[in-house]
Amino acid sequence: MGEPAGVRPYTVLSCCVSLDGYLDDASERRLVLSNAADLDRVDGLRAECDAILVGAATVRNDDPRLLIRSAERRDRRVRRGLAPDPVKVTVTASAKLDPGARFFTAGDGERVVYCAGPAAEAVRAVAGPRARVVDAGARPAMAWVSRDLAGRGVRRLLVEGGASVLTQFLTAGLADELQLVVAPLFVGDGAGTRFVGAGEFPWNRDRRARLVESRPVGDVVLLRYALSERCGGAPGR
Repeated sequence: MGEPAGVRPYTVLSCCVSLDGYLDDASERRLVLSNAADLDRVDGLRAECDAILVGAATVRNDDPRLLIRSAERRDRRVRRGLAPDPVKVTVTASAKLDPGARFFTAGDGERVVYCAGPAAEAVRAVAGPRARVVDAGARPAMAWVSRDLAGRGVRRLLVEGGASVLTQFLTAGLADELQLVVAPLFVGDGAGTRFVGAGEFPWNRDRRARLVESRPVGDVVLLRYALSERCGGAPGR
């Protein structure tokens, strides 16, 4: 495994949390935090990106399709010479992936799985011909993954979770902007999943992130923070 070259993609982190900072509770029932208007906003955000990245735990637990819902947005991408959907990307330290997951079965676009070297052959057996499996070393690092994606032509990357992946991107200073949506409810479940885990974050008591946009989207609120100098103040989608 060599060291990938190139500047990392412009990276947007996107997620929806409860008022008490949870992504999910610990029940088997799916927790819906967002609303239809915000889901459409995120669909527009996806349409502007070259790749969407989620962690393997999100693939296992949420089984996301990671596709653009709007036919009009897909058509606009095709007219621009792009694939109808962004590249799907996941990162795993093991081979705990279901070949029947919608990451592999939904849509016809490109898929990339970054994995720890010892698990590479097992991951290739799971993915088959449906995904490109990339050996990311003994312990996949998001900085390495970001640079490798840049080398594959990804200029704009959307990271949608889960908590471990969001924490890694934030603590490593790899995010250019955070689009945080707050839903008007409390989870109150100590066993639930919080937005991020413990870590040393570049934005702390001595250095505040810059808020560039805040607006209601139905009954939720979008808070958009600039996390690097690459993020301008223009309103997001």
